[in-house]
Amino acid sequence: QVQLVESGGGLVQAGDSLRLSCAASERTFTSTAVGWFRQAPGKQREFVAAIRWSTGITVYGNPVKGRFTISRDNAKNTVYLQMNSLKPEDTAVYHCASARTLATMTYEYDYWGQGTQVTVSS
Repeated sequence: QVQLVESGGGLVQAGDSLRLSCAASERTFTSTAVGWFRQAPGKQREFVAAIRWSTGITVYGNPVKGRFTISRDNAKNTVYLQMNSLKPEDTAVYHCASARTLATMTYEYDYWGQGTQVTVSS
């Protein structure tokens, strides 16, 4: 079972930057890729970005393209989400999750972290 732990959330102002980290317990065939999702109160969980461990290939959700960057450090089994030009609508709990393929749908992910809160004030 893959364990994932997020960190780096907090309260920032609009226009600020924040970097989230997702530490994974392992990288195996069950954890080929790591994705970030977010969920705001009363809304469905939304895909943010994902990265493949081996190649570094990435995919982004439309609301964050050009502002967020996902990266990985294979030596540390850690995936990062650099968030720039934050907006109040980015406020949500951010979760990382692992999947067997580079995916954008929640049902494709097998293991999830507990999440970290990001709050952007206007």
